[in-house]
Amino acid sequence: MNQRNDTATGRLDGQMRLLLAVNGLFVTASALSGTFIGVYLWKASKDFVLLGAFTLLTHFLMAATFWLAGKGVKEGNKMVYFRSGIGVSALFYAAVLLLGSNAIHYIALLGIVQGIANGLFWLGFNVIYFEVTDAANRDRFNGLAGVVGSVVGMLAPWCSGYVISRMSGETGYRMIFMISLGLFVAGIAVSFFLRNRKTEGSYDWRLPARIWIGPRTPWRPVFCALAAQGLRESVFGLMIGLLVYIQTGSEMKLGNFALITSGAGFVSFYATGRWLKPKWRPRGMLVGTIALTAMILPLFLGVSFAALLVFGIGTALFLPLYFIPMTSAVFDLIGMDDNSARHRVEYVVLRELGLNAGRIIGMLAFIAIISVSRAPIVMTWTLFAIGSSPIISWLFMRGRLTFRHSPS
Repeated sequence: MNQRNDTATGRLDGQMRLLLAVNGLFVTASALSGTFIGVYLWKASKDFVLLGAFTLLTHFLMAATFWLAGKGVKEGNKMVYFRSGIGVSALFYAAVLLLGSNAIHYIALLGIVQGIANGLFWLGFNVIYFEVTDAANRDRFNGLAGVVGSVVGMLAPWCSGYVISRMSGETGYRMIFMISLGLFVAGIAVSFFLRNRKTEGSYDWRLPARIWIGPRTPWRPVFCALAAQGLRESVFGLMIGLLVYIQTGSEMKLGNFALITSGAGFVSFYATGRWLKPKWRPRGMLVGTIALTAMILPLFLGVSFAALLVFGIGTALFLPLYFIPMTSAVFDLIGMDDNSARHRVEYVVLRELGLNAGRIIGMLAFIAIISVSRAPIVMTWTLFAIGSSPIISWLFMRGRLTFRHSPS
């Protein structure tokens, strides 16, 4: 088990700060370009189903990459896979840069590349995250990671929107994609300062299946809670920014939307990460889940920019109350004892399989519904139904949110 002198105080050491830095560079590069990838492809296709298929393929490949790469991460050098995830992400944006307006004709290939990139990066990141944090500082790390993400979410999309809106044709998009490539390279460079902690034993391919079918395992309800979390992430991650662009027709206004909502998220992640204690997780997460669902209601008045802005600000304010307890409690469960910690790679894979199972189900449902009807009221009810899934997460997690690992 990882223990450190900062455990009692919950302070972050040098390795945690380095991991935050790498994550910050990766998130910045992704936010600069990723916010507008959906818009870029939408402008070329005007097809929700095609974009949904792209997202669905990304989730399938991400899940497969987690499961297959788990062996190499556990038995080899996890840092190689971690850096490869950043490198393949750079390759994705390089491909979009080279293909230009023809990217829409290679949507399947791009979905495969992005899925592999995300799988490699987040598998490596989550294993390293578990190794450099513990139950005493995990909420604080997640809060700071959320702060970094919010600051990036404020500045990066706004800068992208400004550059794209000031340049003609695809010139602005190409410049933003090139800047992202540079940031991915910087992330790889910083990652060399992270230590590679060796893991014990051989990779157990069948552990996720045994956990699922095993009697009285806490992981079965946790898996369901993670799937409910992923259900919302996939659809909302695709649709919200795209709806803002469709309503306004402006990349700059999409950047402004990200600036305002991420500003609210910055305040909330900082406050939640600093003051939310493990014993308050159940109530905090309940408030977060109810509020996240309630924030969708303004969209029933009409999917306007104003309604989307109310939704975005409200979601940013209450998301940390849902996300931080959920994430910290799951990783506390992975660190429940020495035997569990030795299988941390397999448990991280199980966590990501749960999230991606939900993402795939959510996107399949979304594609099926919009293939039948794209009426605004149908779209709103779909968002409401899928957006209510955090309540399911809370129902499965409520008895496990204050779980703490046993000392080793």
